Amino acid sequence: MQDLTSSITNENERLIIQVHPQDNVLVAIKPLAQGISVLVNDLELALKNDITAGHKIAMTDIEKGEHIVKYGYSIGQATQDISAGEHVHSHNLATNLDGSESFQYPCEPKVPPVDPNCPQFEGYLRNNGQVGIRNEIWVINTVGCVNQAAKRITDLSRVKFAGQADDFIAITHPYGCSQLGDDLSNTKNILASLIQHANAGGVVVIGLGCENNQLSQLIASTTGLDMNRIRYFNSQEVSNEIDQGMACIEELLVEMAKDKRTSQPVSKLTLGMKCGGSDGFSGLTANSIVGRVTDKLTHFGGRVILTETPEMFGAEQVLMDRAQSKQIFSQIVSLVDEFKQYFIDNNQPIYENPSPGNKAGGLTTLEEKSLGAIQKGGKAIINEVLDYGMKASVKPGLTLLQAPGNDAVSSTALAAAGANIVLFTTGRGTPLGFPVPTVKISSNSDLAMRKPHWIDFNAGQILDAGLDVDECADKLFDYILEVASGKLTNNEINDNREVAIWKNGVTL
Repeated sequence: MQDLTSSITNENERLIIQVHPQDNVLVAIKPLAQGISVLVNDLELALKNDITAGHKIAMTDIEKGEHIVKYGYSIGQATQDISAGEHVHSHNLATNLDGSESFQYPCEPKVPPVDPNCPQFEGYLRNNGQVGIRNEIWVINTVGCVNQAAKRITDLSRVKFAGQADDFIAITHPYGCSQLGDDLSNTKNILASLIQHANAGGVVVIGLGCENNQLSQLIASTTGLDMNRIRYFNSQEVSNEIDQGMACIEELLVEMAKDKRTSQPVSKLTLGMKCGGSDGFSGLTANSIVGRVTDKLTHFGGRVILTETPEMFGAEQVLMDRAQSKQIFSQIVSLVDEFKQYFIDNNQPIYENPSPGNKAGGLTTLEEKSLGAIQKGGKAIINEVLDYGMKASVKPGLTLLQAPGNDAVSSTALAAAGANIVLFTTGRGTPLGFPVPTVKISSNSDLAMRKPHWIDFNAGQILDAGLDVDECADKLFDYILEVASGKLTNNEINDNREVAIWKNGVTL
């Protein structure tokens, strides 16, 4: 994990930054004009090009074939000679990744002790010992055919039963009918995991009746359900599915009336970490403070989940070095290799991940994007690796979860795995939200100022206000405790609640 400490240069003007002492590139904090001189370690560096904010500048002369180093690691190699002060991007930098990478298991890392003296938040203790941060009713459908019924039921409930639950949420999707194989399994696993979520004080599951994703099988295969908190029916088997749904909710509200917020240790929290619309600052500010939150929560005995497997490519060994055991190391290798094979099976290039938006924001290679993305995992020891759709354990530590980089698919998987809150870092912004509170963390202050109705926390203050990284992370941690205790995030205020399920199998 990179440490953004005294590496900020031109302190008075705050124009550029060196992320790690071993780096041979700098990052522009602001747009810089060709010919301007900046002071780097007491040496004057004249810029050879106009530089967009978030983009890289050669700190020294770099020869063709030489490694470009950022975060203290290689992010690719120079495709031509690069002069000090020159713009470093896609025109002169290429990935080193070619599919021949091998990984080594280091010695087992020392697992730090859990601090039992942890902060508290106000949450809902469930019968299974887990703690929810919301007391909502979720209406979940087995098949897309009843999406509108689920939405109609929650819309009516928000009026008729106002104030009797934190909210009424329709968790809808277009799947469940005519699915086979992996697609059907993915749908079942995600829905089964969501049905058990601690943020839901009650769940109504609505089926149609004739779909492949049979309601009876879904309920039977979902272990550990508190049946006092579940109601379910097939729409084809009742006279009016809206009336039936409303009756189910009314029954659940009687049970939920007993629920009260009580003081709970932060060790009961599970956080999901996600980045989307990343830019050249994401790994320096937003992901960096989220990584410190990871370290803090796991230190107190909480669980953190990290996903987006293709955004680990090029930084895999950094994560593997933190595997708790050789078994966990082997599971991480399998996690990565399985996703690479997924690309190969679909005739897609493995290492062409940075999107046009990423590149416009200053990211060049997959190594650079991945090294920035994994900052969200901090320095925590990895002690669990999960397949897509599975639930995380409640013991302390860091989980790696199989899922693609797609924002909606991976964030849904984080929620299904048990995340009470998703911390979503972004440099370019998105209004997306998911079934659980989704804290949007901007990597730059410009985004936070332009989109205050999207962004919940501004990490850009590290660069433009000189806030210490650890101090900023502490502020974010305090904000998370407020959200856990009931403070609404922008996605909740704006009712942005999306669900997406990974589709990689057969549809009839």
